[in-house]
Amino acid sequence: MLIHNSFDKGPEGWCSYDYHASIVAGGHNIFILTTWARQGGVANSGYVWADHSRWSTDTPERPVSILPLLFYRHWINEDPLDLRGAEVSVYLRGDNLDLGDAQCYFWVVGNGGRWHLTSQPLTISQGVWASEAQRVTLDNDPSRWHNSWSGHIPNPKPLESVLSRVVSYGFSFVGMRYEVSGRLSMDEFQIRLPAPAHP
Repeated sequence: MLIHNSFDKGPEGWCSYDYHASIVAGGHNIFILTTWARQGGVANSGYVWADHSRWSTDTPERPVSILPLLFYRHWINEDPLDLRGAEVSVYLRGDNLDLGDAQCYFWVVGNGGRWHLTSQPLTISQGVWASEAQRVTLDNDPSRWHNSWSGHIPNPKPLESVLSRVVSYGFSFVGMRYEVSGRLSMDEFQIRLPAPAHP
């Protein structure tokens, strides 16, 4: 099974998360839809972007994180996914993007917990699209991940429980010395699920 966001016809539900605005709104999550560009992406295709006016630090995360690009399965009336062993590929581009020494990671949310794939930091090309997509494999090995948030304190759900029922996923900035500024663009996002095991 392949999940593919080509962004040729629109933003396909991808958003940024503004935690500070959520506080002002009385605890309601604020998700801001990415901007869609009809051309200018990989091979001059459509792509999406967000900038620092749409995201803010998510302080309940440990360490503090920014969630500049994210997607929830229920936004398109789809069920959770089992992403154990899946491969993610993506093109990420920065324009005047100042990360403040932050790293960019892929993350998943499921069963009340968020885990960042800290063993495979992503590179964001500056001002141009990379010649090839980046790929990361979602190994079911907790030593390769970091659990940044749990709704089940003091007993957070193990990684396998989260990966087996993913309701949301996206990209994070973690470890910044100051607020990240600039623009982050994305194109050709894919998740390739492993073939089911046969008895």
